[in-house]
Amino acid sequence: MRIIEESPAYWRVLFDNPPLNVVDHTVFEGLQDLLARMDNNPRLRVVVFESANLDFYLAHFDMSGESASIAKAAGPSGVAIPTDTFVRLTKSPVVSIAKIRGRVRGVGSEFILACDMRFASRENAVLGQPEVGAGVIPGGGATERLPLLTGRGRALEIILGADDFDADTAERYGWVNRSLSDGDLDGFVDTLARRLASFDRRPIESAKNLVNQVSLPPIDRLLDGRNAFADALTWPETRQRVAALFARGLQREGDLENRFGAHLADLLDDQA
Repeated sequence: MRIIEESPAYWRVLFDNPPLNVVDHTVFEGLQDLLARMDNNPRLRVVVFESANLDFYLAHFDMSGESASIAKAAGPSGVAIPTDTFVRLTKSPVVSIAKIRGRVRGVGSEFILACDMRFASRENAVLGQPEVGAGVIPGGGATERLPLLTGRGRALEIILGADDFDADTAERYGWVNRSLSDGDLDGFVDTLARRLASFDRRPIESAKNLVNQVSLPPIDRLLDGRNAFADALTWPETRQRVAALFARGLQREGDLENRFGAHLADLLDDQA
């Protein structure tokens, strides 16, 4: 994770975890450190999150098992670090904007859902919640946040269908604020961020807090999702599907990660 301080009031944060920007323990540790810096910097108004990898914004959670401990450790709020990270991001007095190029799936999608705003490249953004097709369920807030943005039917289409979505469809559904042509994305987000950075922090914080009160799921609901995800990881059918995913190339550069949604419909055919 690299931080570029455009000004005292405006930072850009680049996810840079080669080769695929898999969300592992190092990403969550970096976000925890960043949140502490954000909240303790009274001059900061806005942070834009983007990717150093044009093909992968945030691929998905690390399913290798090497990052399992991060889901058991507690963050400053007293809940598990993934949930703690996203809740603190939504409640931060600093405005968070996701500028999306590349694929963003699973917990990566749940990260952008926790951001205050989302803008995506029309030509180069793919969004997905593939968990159900992989044998688990979303555990980082998608089941709680998506219905509030997209409505029940579209949330169920996204989560139960476990397929990939293009940026224009994501905009139409309310998953992202806007899809923009790739050539316009940087300029649009930068102009918005600099505009926000020119405002006083107190009204930004107060207005965001008021919107939060009527638009965010309660933390108890988020914890239900996190606990259900942890339970799902123990299901034998889940282990079978995860093993099939790794056999096809999970967390390695190649067709599985490029076309994740397309692979889920016939995932177990290899073992038939």
